[in-house]
Amino acid sequence: MGIKGYKVFNPDWTCRDFQYEVGKEFVHNGNIEMCGKGFHFCQKASDCFNYYNFNSNNNVAEVEALGLVESSDNKSVTDKILIVREIPWHELLTIVNEGNDCTGLCNTGDCNTGNRNTGNRNTGDWNTGDRNTGDWNTGDWNTGDRNTGNRNTGNRNTGNRNTGDRNTGDWNTGDWNTGNRNTGNRNTGDWNTGDRNTGNRNTGDWNSCDFSTGFLNSERQKIAMFNIPTDLNRDSITSLKGMQVLRWNYENSWWIYSQNMSVEEKAVHPEHEIMGGYLKTVDFKTACKMMWKKLDDDDKKAVMDLPNFDEKVFLEITGIEI
Repeated sequence: MGIKGYKVFNPDWTCRDFQYEVGKEFVHNGNIEMCGKGFHFCQKASDCFNYYNFNSNNNVAEVEALGLVESSDNKSVTDKILIVREIPWHELLTIVNEGNDCTGLCNTGDCNTGNRNTGNRNTGDWNTGDRNTGDWNTGDWNTGDRNTGNRNTGNRNTGNRNTGDRNTGDWNTGDWNTGNRNTGNRNTGDWNTGDRNTGNRNTGDWNSCDFSTGFLNSERQKIAMFNIPTDLNRDSITSLKGMQVLRWNYENSWWIYSQNMSVEEKAVHPEHEIMGGYLKTVDFKTACKMMWKKLDDDDKKAVMDLPNFDEKVFLEITGIEI
């Protein structure tokens, strides 16, 4: 009884300039040598692609070593080999993947087009999470690399929804933030566009207070509305009903599942087949107009009762004509 294995060939059924043919035995006279003399094969199909590109243009066959066999690591060599049968590519995918419906290599998860994923629906490689297009992610929905969080387009984030790198917080477009929603760098606070702030929502730098546009401030600033100064700080303004109406009703993106997508949307977003849908977004003014149409008269009045309300400024910013 011989040793069964697998072998990959060029499209013309050659390997190392030797011509093979399905159904035939081939004999090597003389000594065999790993990576040298003899007929080489792997006892595990996925190991073959350490030596050949994972390409459907190549031919793959089930083989049987009938003579002397020597093995080293994941590769074997023999002096007598039988090319048992050709393995169709669709069958090979089920052999090299433990998961289902994978077009990649060495996946234990399902519906992966990348390689060595234990998660599901990944187009990247070495992901343990789901729906990643990047590599080495343990989280889900990442297009960047080495993220343990979710929905990151940046790299090495442990938080979620970061487009920057090395963030432990969430929603950061900057780098090295431990806080959340920062576009600047190295902030421990939240919502900062500046750098090195320990407070929150600063556009300046080195502030310990919140909502500062300046530098090295420890006290909060008064806020202007509609281009006119007020005697209110940001906390007072955000507690106003009109601001709460705007905050809680504005939405510029929402998830569209595949079954609800139009033919045109599917053509523009082919990734829906892997992701199960796509994130639809609209521009700021379009989103504002959609929001305004949904508001009742009381909510609209609350917005128009905001301090210093100016119809022209409101139109310029939101595109909403009162």
